[in-house]
Amino acid sequence: MSFLVAATEGPTFHPPAIDEFFPAVLLFQGTPFAFTRIHLAQLIATAALVLIFWLGSRRMKLVPGRFQSIVEMGFGFVRGNIAHDLLGRKDGDRYLPILMTMFFMILFMNLTGIVPGINVAGTSIIAVPLLLAIVSYVTFIYAGLRKGTRHFVKNSLFPSGIPVFLVWFVAILEFLSTFIIRPVTLTLRLLMNMIVGHLMLVLFFVATDFFLFGLSGWWSALGVFTGAFGLAFTLFEVLVAVLQAYIFAVLTAVYIQLAVAEEH
Repeated sequence: MSFLVAATEGPTFHPPAIDEFFPAVLLFQGTPFAFTRIHLAQLIATAALVLIFWLGSRRMKLVPGRFQSIVEMGFGFVRGNIAHDLLGRKDGDRYLPILMTMFFMILFMNLTGIVPGINVAGTSIIAVPLLLAIVSYVTFIYAGLRKGTRHFVKNSLFPSGIPVFLVWFVAILEFLSTFIIRPVTLTLRLLMNMIVGHLMLVLFFVATDFFLFGLSGWWSALGVFTGAFGLAFTLFEVLVAVLQAYIFAVLTAVYIQLAVAEEH
């Protein structure tokens, strides 16, 4: 990737066009089935997730080996630190498949953003975060209706302790917050974090390419610094990938907990 333009006064740096930030179509260009590097990242992440869990669980042993222990540690983290901590054992086990799927799907798709040759997260287009937000939203409503329609409506729209003259005003705010804004914020939080991370990595490494290969002399030293920052930010992106998967699963569990709680 190069953004150098030869000019009479020497090479100059031109900011990358927006097309450079988002992968070009690899297959089926001009059709509704256009296939980009993001879709490839999603397929690779899904295949890796299925393969790892299949290998880790196909021959379960009472005394687990190293690989089985790692897989069980991941399961145990979601079950204990998210499902059981927030929902209790009974409801936690009931909604564990949803929470487990969300956490590991988001985690693996996020991590493709730092895989050489892919360098883009599978969650960096709105389709995946939106789909997961809809699943979270439907699960939350299902959990509330399962508990009881009257209980769900009261819990969602009429918090206890509100003065009588503010009840309907608060109910409108709660309706907007719970049923309109909540799925939107779930979608945008994940999407924006992964897009921003991708853009930052592109800018760091484009600057490194420019300073090291487009200029000479002491400018090359600046390229070393931008390259170092790019590598450091790559490690930071690993933390962001895990954190965003955790936050999404936790928020889904919290919403379910609010739907089934006796009151809030």
